[in-house]
Amino acid sequence: MVKKTVVLLLVVLFTLSFSGCSVFRQKEKYPYKIDLEIWGAFGDEKDFSDIVNEYKKINPYIGTIEYKKFSVDNYKEDLLDAMAAGEGPDIFLTHNTWLPTFQNKSISAPAEILGEKEFRENFADVAADDFLAEGQVYAVPLSIDSLALYYNKDMFNAAGITVPPATWKQLEEAVKKITKIDKYGNFIQSGVAMGTADNINRSTDILGLLMFQNGTEMTNANHTRATFNQVTVTETGQKQGGINALEYYVQFSRLGSPVYTWNKLKHYSIDSFFEGTVAMMLNYSWHIETIKNKNSKLNFAIAPVPQLNPDKPVNYANYWGLAVAKNKKREDKHRKQYPKINDSQYEQARVNEAWQFLKFMSVKNNNKVILTNVISGKSKEFAINFDPAENYIKKTGKPAARRDLIEKQKNDPEISAFAQGNLIARSWYQVQPEMEESILAEAIEDVVLGKTSASNALEVAVNRITQLMR
Repeated sequence: MVKKTVVLLLVVLFTLSFSGCSVFRQKEKYPYKIDLEIWGAFGDEKDFSDIVNEYKKINPYIGTIEYKKFSVDNYKEDLLDAMAAGEGPDIFLTHNTWLPTFQNKSISAPAEILGEKEFRENFADVAADDFLAEGQVYAVPLSIDSLALYYNKDMFNAAGITVPPATWKQLEEAVKKITKIDKYGNFIQSGVAMGTADNINRSTDILGLLMFQNGTEMTNANHTRATFNQVTVTETGQKQGGINALEYYVQFSRLGSPVYTWNKLKHYSIDSFFEGTVAMMLNYSWHIETIKNKNSKLNFAIAPVPQLNPDKPVNYANYWGLAVAKNKKREDKHRKQYPKINDSQYEQARVNEAWQFLKFMSVKNNNKVILTNVISGKSKEFAINFDPAENYIKKTGKPAARRDLIEKQKNDPEISAFAQGNLIARSWYQVQPEMEESILAEAIEDVVLGKTSASNALEVAVNRITQLMR
């Protein structure tokens, strides 16, 4: 009798041990494995290897997860072509300005997986501006990047400048102390890489930063026309706007200006900085390694961007997120392997698994992850002692997108300026960002060359960009 009781108890315990994982023991009724392919233009598979390994431990409905890297020059075109043929990726890296292009080619997160409230609670505000539309989440960032001030400590020390400039007025004073010009009018050393377009990396982003700090609204509320040439008047009667920003920017390359420190003959801004011929440049975190690789002995540091009004600080964002592609063709081998799953169910499962993986990667998990079998509708909670987003930023050295991780990076000597800048960063709605960047660069160059005034240059730029928006 005792033996029978023990055997019966073991059978019950064995049965309970499997029924406790019922959502992931449905293979007889709802069999499938989803392979996920991720496309991107930066990083590589090893950046995600720990994340993939940890995720596959808890989700047996995931097959392979592979990262395919493309040339950044052709990435957008290759992505659009593949999507048009239904042969694109499951998940793709998307720039923060690409939502107008890719919104109808991607699938927003199911509300039960990731909604607007949770998204806003997790990420810096700029991510909501870029990746939310009509309350739906279209992409998630693992990292956000914003501008910061790179400065040459040796050149600062030689000029008697003890701290990096926190305001533009302070930057102007530093430029005056550092700039040296020989008797022939050639620069021996320059204070800052600003004032032109063609030989300054991300020149239009720097102009955008100045526009934001000048209170400029880049477009109207419904994004049907550009408005960055409009002038606003503050309570003190001071005029602000895009014209002020452009005039301020080009003065650094204007002969006769008190802060003349740059011209079109200078080497490219990044080259000039690592060569030690310019003391300051504004740029993103991804060029830290560029500088170190080019000149490992350069004594430089990084500070927050100068502000026009320190009480209302503003920065400019340039970064990438991950989105889920729409209507990827189902492979015949999957149909043969799982004949009970029809194409509609497969697409539902694919989207569900892709978004569950993206949430796992990016959102704070509080040591637990809830996963759902989308066909059965059943869910299970898993305990986990692993933070994928933290793993990613530690492995890659990138500034964080998530608020709690930004807090952890505040004391990092290299990343803190970028991470904190993410909290005050902004971006703007761009229908064709590559074209719009070219139009703004042309406006800068036309003013630098004396072809037109800042006011006229921006009026032309506004009209051209408005045409793109229509």
